Amino acid sequence: MKTAFITGTTSGFGKSFAYRLAKLNYNIVITGRREDRLNELATTLQNEFKVDVLPLCFDVRDNEACKSAFATLPEKFKSIDLLVNNAGLAAGASPFNDSDLDDYERMIDTNVKGLLYITKLIVPMMIAQQKGHIINISSIAGIEVYPNGSVYCATKHAVNAITKGLRLDLLTHGIKVSSISPGMVETEFSVVRFHGDEQKAKGVYAGIVPLNAEDIADALEFIVTRPDHVSINDIQINPKQQANTYLTHRIL
Repeated sequence: MKTAFITGTTSGFGKSFAYRLAKLNYNIVITGRREDRLNELATTLQNEFKVDVLPLCFDVRDNEACKSAFATLPEKFKSIDLLVNNAGLAAGASPFNDSDLDDYERMIDTNVKGLLYITKLIVPMMIAQQKGHIINISSIAGIEVYPNGSVYCATKHAVNAITKGLRLDLLTHGIKVSSISPGMVETEFSVVRFHGDEQKAKGVYAGIVPLNAEDIADALEFIVTRPDHVSINDIQINPKQQANTYLTHRIL
């Protein structure tokens, strides 16, 4: 039985990924900042799918907290076959000159540094095994830039660059490195971006049937169920009504 490590599993993509991988018979380490949600998810997955689930509550932005969490891993969870770097967010949607430096810090610390902290801890395990798979959750914003999102786009461009660099560096160790780059998906993402303003968040998807977390879990399942000799580098996935980062066809 394989073991997966997923960051940001208390909602959205991460929660769907945990369900999907449990259904595929993975033992799972689930992480996030909301302990009550983590524990509830762990209990549900264990009962429904009869897999081992370890909840670890910490903030990926805190390198020392990441290290401390890893130090508590029981022996059965020390062989990680799949790392899903899912924790990420957007904060703010204003022109650069009107935007908030605190939002920049939050996005850079979560989307880039958090990913690096976790990957740095797991890669040595995978190198020792001479096998493994890393899947980074990127975005269409890592491929194209859109107005009022320059820093978020920059963090996802960084995720794409790190993904490509890891693929080169880990090639000789039998480690696959993939990414998923979604377009518009309706989760808590926009609520977080607009600092809890649900009305503004709903407006993002007005007149559009957006993707949902299960659509992205479908992509994850496709990647992890390919034969060992097949590596999916990236899946970019948009709703039908979205052509690129800013051109959409809204039916109001």
